[in-house]
Amino acid sequence: MIVQDVIMHLEALAPLAYAEEFDNVGLLVGDKTKEVTGVLVTLDTLEVVVDEAIETNCNLIVSFHPIIFKGLKKITANTYVERVLIKAIEHKIAIFSIHTALDNAFKGANAGLCEILGLKNKAILIPQVGTIKQLTTYVPEKNAEDVRKALFESGAGRVGNYTDCSFNSTGIGTYKGNEQSNPVIGEKHCLQKVSELKITVSFEKHLENDVLKTLFSSHPYEEVAYEIITLENNNQHIGMGMIGQLEHPMDETAFLKFVKTCFKCDVIRHSKLVDRPIQKVAVLGGSGSFAIEAAKAAGADAFITSDLKYHDFFSAENKLLLADIGHYESEAHIKNILVAHLKKKITNFAILLSKTNTNPVTYI
Repeated sequence: MIVQDVIMHLEALAPLAYAEEFDNVGLLVGDKTKEVTGVLVTLDTLEVVVDEAIETNCNLIVSFHPIIFKGLKKITANTYVERVLIKAIEHKIAIFSIHTALDNAFKGANAGLCEILGLKNKAILIPQVGTIKQLTTYVPEKNAEDVRKALFESGAGRVGNYTDCSFNSTGIGTYKGNEQSNPVIGEKHCLQKVSELKITVSFEKHLENDVLKTLFSSHPYEEVAYEIITLENNNQHIGMGMIGQLEHPMDETAFLKFVKTCFKCDVIRHSKLVDRPIQKVAVLGGSGSFAIEAAKAAGADAFITSDLKYHDFFSAENKLLLADIGHYESEAHIKNILVAHLKKKITNFAILLSKTNTNPVTYI
């Protein structure tokens, strides 16, 4: 087991291609080819977490938040970030961050919030755009079935709850090879006219390399004619936040007490009560003020998130209940998601849940 093997399993849950552009995800410290002695999963990579990794013989830390977020011009141990990096490098410990890739995953961070609350019929709150691509290629009719099947097996042709989706039309393809060509059909310097099938399939952008590799290996032509475009369609399985329904409506005060219990909050900051039952609930772990309008547009009765500022609470406008449960509290469950996923994929191997509480906020 090497570092890249663990990364492969993590990307199966949350492809890094869907992380936000501002983010810094992936392998931040270490060599992906190094053999792994153990994996320690944490929310934040602090010095005490690196110490825990050393004590438990784990040379790979999987962290939700990236320890390196902004550019560093020096590493001199003057800040906690620099001290973490120095200690990790000294002890040959790799650090991997998954952050907003997991935020945007359908079975990721926000799905975990829905599960804790018992929400049903969950859906993405803010679907990501520009994540669906479309491939068009031209294949001799006799080879079309084999190429199409291979593309499906590589992950292309999946639309929502459907698989093996494609559009096909027949036509005549023409080409003339030069002296260096080696045409499969016809001869050099001769214009060829071939009955071809135009095949169009869509795929999620993180699959592009696999889809193209499959196309080139399954297509009979020496030169494969194809084109790829990015679609503007919303991706209903990738995006920020989620929305779902409680099994039964709840009184606002009872709902807030329920949320407080679910997330073990010392306090919940919330907007003015709107005097109506709560059933449709939107969630977004971490700083989620940017999604308030989306929650209102989706018809949410309540929106659970964190890091709301004073004026954010006015944005509720008596249309929904805003509940700020705290940044750490909204993400504390993420360690469990990652550990459960890795233990399912990697059996008989040390996958440890960090015992360190990294919450920097305390209450009195």
